[in-house]
Amino acid sequence: MMAHKQAVNVDEIRGTITVNKLEIPHEPPKTFTFDTVFGPDSKQLDVYNLTARPIVDSVLEGYNGTIFAYGQTGTGKTFTMEGVRAVPELRGIIPNSFAHIFGHIAKAEGDTRFLVRVSYLEIYNEEVRDLLGKDQLQRLEVKERPDVGVYIKDLSGYVVNNADDMDRIMTLGHKNRSVGATNMNEHSSRSHAIFTITIECSEKGVDGNQHVRMGKLHLVDLAGSERQGKTGATGQRLKEATKINLSLSTLGNVISALVDGKSTHVPHGSSE
Repeated sequence: MMAHKQAVNVDEIRGTITVNKLEIPHEPPKTFTFDTVFGPDSKQLDVYNLTARPIVDSVLEGYNGTIFAYGQTGTGKTFTMEGVRAVPELRGIIPNSFAHIFGHIAKAEGDTRFLVRVSYLEIYNEEVRDLLGKDQLQRLEVKERPDVGVYIKDLSGYVVNNADDMDRIMTLGHKNRSVGATNMNEHSSRSHAIFTITIECSEKGVDGNQHVRMGKLHLVDLAGSERQGKTGATGQRLKEATKINLSLSTLGNVISALVDGKSTHVPHGSSE
């Protein structure tokens, strides 16, 4: 009986993924180490509880947080972020975060009040568009102010009262996304999209006065990162891929600068 060797081995205890090149049996395997890895038996809720729940909790406390999935087209980014909404155990990070936020609000006691607003924008070919705006041809400007930092001028925002409201508005924005086919994926996202949830909480302090804190959660759907030679992209698709890879490269540089802690310059201005 012939033994089968797996192409990929996941060690959740050590946090490693080992890749075996089955077509080259004599080549040694390559092992990659991560903060956390999930095996093939992991559930959507396992991923949410370990990676996203602490971020959403901090946003509810008044901090800012960002969640995104990064990788090549077809690697499961959309399933991880969105999942299958009609099947509870298959729901991804986004619907689970909606339920988490309003579950927390429902448990609020006393004089605590919440206001939740959402916005949805797309970055396509280095241009910013409001996915919830009335004029879908309008391009928005990225601005920066000392008091608020980087912001999008004239970006619309909507107040939501429950998770269903939030889901309905996100679905509306989805319909305006720039989607196109490549050899890697028939329905590849050709843009980055950022769904921002702003949560304001007003509660009475020990001094008897109302105090307001605000947190923002950015849920990001990144365009697929892939080598242009594998996509069959030409013309407009090739132009898109070039812009996508520029912005993803800049994102990587920004994250590296933030993680390093020693960098005096964070290169977020290199791309929209």
